[in-house]
Amino acid sequence: MIKAVIVDVDDTLCLTEATSFTLENEVLAAMGRPPMPRSLHLASWGEPLLEAMPKRSPGIDLERFGPLFHDFMRRHIADGRIDVIPPENLAALDELVLSGRTVMLLTSRTGPEIRHMLEPDHVLTSRISGVYHRDNTRYGKPDPRAFDELLAHTGLAPRQCVYVGDSPGDASAAGRAGLAFIACLQSGVRRLDEFEERWVTASIATFPEVVRIVERISLPPH
Repeated sequence: MIKAVIVDVDDTLCLTEATSFTLENEVLAAMGRPPMPRSLHLASWGEPLLEAMPKRSPGIDLERFGPLFHDFMRRHIADGRIDVIPPENLAALDELVLSGRTVMLLTSRTGPEIRHMLEPDHVLTSRISGVYHRDNTRYGKPDPRAFDELLAHTGLAPRQCVYVGDSPGDASAAGRAGLAFIACLQSGVRRLDEFEERWVTASIATFPEVVRIVERISLPPH
């Protein structure tokens, strides 16, 4: 039986690629740099931000970009322009918790990039039992060892967990770690045929479908 549902953040729990593209270009404009094309952003989407930015804006000063980005992101969060989790997705998390399953997050974001979602008054606080990011794990996706700390802390076996994500790297990491994987295609950034079939247990068009799929894959084989 699936005891833990592990969820990616960007373009899974909430849709962020398009808003992140706008945010990053606003920071580039503040630095006096030309805007990046959407194609470059999409090509490196899913990579840690500071690893992706030299590809998106060659020659960028990362020491200047980092603090500016966090200043701009705080404004976007305060204005409700980014990291907005739809009510139906929160309801799906509630259903998973009520079914007796543990819900956790595993993201490629760093601690500062996810910190606002860990505040005591955040809508996720009562729903999520653990958050794993680049600053509290030794390895990042697509390395399957990205799940090492989570599995060690919870005592769960990989077969008791399912990971819900939006990228082929998510699928590869989960599959090679022995977890089931659900591909969330809601953002439209990626198509199912971009994923290696062997790593995908199921796919969903919208995040709330995760409740039904987790129930299905929890059933014993006939």
